[in-house]
Amino acid sequence: MLLSAGKLWGMRRMADANGLFKMTAVDQRPPIKGPIARHHGVSEAPWQEVADFKTLLIETLQDQSSAMLLDPHFAIPRGLDKLSPSKGLIVTLEDSVFEETPDGRLSSEIDDWSVAKIKRMGGDAVKVLAWYRPDAPAHNRQKQKDFTRRIGEACARYDIPFLFELLVYPLADDAHQTTDYVEMSGKRTDHVLQSVADFADPDFGIDVFKLESPVAAKDVPGGHDDKVQAAFDEMGRLAGRPWVMLSAGAGKPEFRNILTYAYRAGASGYLAGRAIWLEPFGLYPDWQAMRAGLESGSVDYMRALNALTDQAATPWARHAVFGPDGAQFSPADQSFRHGYGDFT
Repeated sequence: MLLSAGKLWGMRRMADANGLFKMTAVDQRPPIKGPIARHHGVSEAPWQEVADFKTLLIETLQDQSSAMLLDPHFAIPRGLDKLSPSKGLIVTLEDSVFEETPDGRLSSEIDDWSVAKIKRMGGDAVKVLAWYRPDAPAHNRQKQKDFTRRIGEACARYDIPFLFELLVYPLADDAHQTTDYVEMSGKRTDHVLQSVADFADPDFGIDVFKLESPVAAKDVPGGHDDKVQAAFDEMGRLAGRPWVMLSAGAGKPEFRNILTYAYRAGASGYLAGRAIWLEPFGLYPDWQAMRAGLESGSVDYMRALNALTDQAATPWARHAVFGPDGAQFSPADQSFRHGYGDFT
């Protein structure tokens, strides 16, 4: 598999010098807006408070990050000038307000936002989350696939990497109903694996998968478990391209365990948020205490994750999808400028 100029450059920008993804998510909206709104006793969190917290995350966590994932609502307008130009910039495209229908959730882009705008502002990659259940009615699944394929086509057109996140969720007749951005209680391994399989076709244009654990975080033991490892191995096989793990609200020890299994299965790093910064956020509105917690506990945790990543993760360009020679630029000759397309 060969890579175009923009895709190759964006993938390199997201990774560290050794090709490992150590990426921090600052794009969360409901998980940050909700607690702030409740503290103030209002229905909508004050924009400045949410934006200030995201800026604090950028300031305190970027040194340990190879890239940061920012949203256009709060993190970019308030905090972009705080992000070091040496760090990769991943930008969110999906709206956090999904449509809940009797047959399942439907995703959409943020209004007045697009792949073209992300490319134009200098983003290194586009991130999209799609809620998905492989056992949802066919028309629901097709809409989610059409949504994803449309974005993949736009990313190919504008030559920017497509980082795609999948999360299973409760259907109407499932127990433990929630609309929170957390791991689904009682999720099934086969649902997670089938979801990956359903989006593995190259036609979706996905360059990096951002995946949840195929086993509930609380059930992923330390050390080694053959059955758990087999589930991670199968997920990596189905992905068929570079992939990273998300934390989905898992606790610090649980997420570290998850990464241990994922790295054995060939994952190239992580893109995580709450596992890193949720504890200090619980000290809101004590800004001094939050900063201290981020600069100590969160940074220390990231250092531990990064040491594990350095030791055990697979550099993205060495993924088997790129063949024995690794990721290659194409066309790597004097014809490049003639064949490289305009954004028309």
